[in-house]
Amino acid sequence: MTSSTVEPHKAKRGEQTTLVGIFVNIGLVLVKGITGWFGHSYALIADAMESATDILTSILVWVGLRTASKAPDTNHPFGHGKAEPLAAIMVSIALVGAAILIAVQSIQHIQVPHEIPAPFTLVVLAVVVVVKEVLFRRIAKVGDEVESSAVKADAWHHRSDAITSLTAFVGISIALIGGPGYESADDWAALLASGFIIVNAYHIFRPSFGEIMDETPAGDWQQELKAIAMTVAEVKGIDKFRVRKTGFEYFIDLHVTVPGSLTVSQGHAIAHAVKAAIMEAKPAVYDVLVHIEPD
Repeated sequence: MTSSTVEPHKAKRGEQTTLVGIFVNIGLVLVKGITGWFGHSYALIADAMESATDILTSILVWVGLRTASKAPDTNHPFGHGKAEPLAAIMVSIALVGAAILIAVQSIQHIQVPHEIPAPFTLVVLAVVVVVKEVLFRRIAKVGDEVESSAVKADAWHHRSDAITSLTAFVGISIALIGGPGYESADDWAALLASGFIIVNAYHIFRPSFGEIMDETPAGDWQQELKAIAMTVAEVKGIDKFRVRKTGFEYFIDLHVTVPGSLTVSQGHAIAHAVKAAIMEAKPAVYDVLVHIEPD
């Protein structure tokens, strides 16, 4: 007994929130880029660049979710779930690239005298921070609900954009309050933002890489599922237990000990009962492989 599809409703929810983020970012890139250009704010232009990478990486996430939701086929008997954390890893790499570009250009602007940013840039940044934080919370909530590393990565990309905008707001405020001689505060803010972006990139990369490497999922999965297996009649103990996550689904391998006097048919029936109990209790489990060990 295995699932016939790979939680399509989860993939669909993830795709929908990702598309919302793409359209919001298209608008923000235009607003921040134009405001930064006419308002003489490199921090705001850098912020627009970060939003542009948001669009590209959100497209990657969308493609990853679409791929992960495909049913298993001859070449991919375990499904296409790995496309989902792979998309998250690509998001983290893109974030690092954007952070490096922003850092390099910030340093260049610090060394070259320029005008103090215009006051109206602060209004735009304040709106951007609110929009991005709301977007982060909404997408992060969906990411937790559908247990998607790619959707969570997309959410954190929006949070990094909010941080970039917030640091730009602080930098421009310092430049405006300080007056002549403080013009570079705007650029220092962009440089500081690049550091925050790299930190966020690591937080996206680490769990996604663990999933690619079949790392044991966080939480009490093993203890909870072991307890479920032990409720089946004739199961005396659990010898081995392994859990791995692939996209939206989980695969379980376990060895259960049963009385050695049982027949092969009886052992086979127990294995099916254990599998059924686990999959009924945990709909996210795609398949369970049960090996019978004599007590």
